[in-house]
Amino acid sequence: MVGRWRQCAICCLEKDDSFPEEWVLLHVVQGHIGAGNYSYLRLNHDGRIILHMQSLKGDADLYVSDKTLHPSFDTYKLQSATCGQDVVVVPGDFTRPVGIGIYGHPSHQESEFEMRVFYDQTVPQDPFDKGSYNSEGVHKEKKSAHASEDEFQEEESIFWTILIGLLKIILEILF
Repeated sequence: MVGRWRQCAICCLEKDDSFPEEWVLLHVVQGHIGAGNYSYLRLNHDGRIILHMQSLKGDADLYVSDKTLHPSFDTYKLQSATCGQDVVVVPGDFTRPVGIGIYGHPSHQESEFEMRVFYDQTVPQDPFDKGSYNSEGVHKEKKSAHASEDEFQEEESIFWTILIGLLKIILEILF
């Protein structure tokens, strides 16, 4: 059923770019990524999360993992590598934090993207659940979502991407 829902959601998004009312917009992340480079984000929000990324210029791809904070095309659990809209549904049972890798496809010198992060309210929450349990059944404390902390991490990631790009340009000029 998850596969059918995801396929339907992608179809709906492609037609009119409207989103279901049950989805709550948490963040909008915009950025640039150089060819063959990664930019990393960290997802701390609990619950089912939908990552909807649009390549505005070039081709940015999306890699997601709950095992590493630096997923790539070699190490990931979920991915979307299309030439336009990339959508990944992060299940609520993924261990937090979840690593998100945005990859600039080498077919373009630079890619520009906008990613919208949604919380899916349609997934029923257990009223008796006082916290989350990991895959081994061990209780873990619920983390409160701090928007300022997430924004800082996103800004830091974009800062490093820009800084590395500038250093590459300087090195190319010098050598």
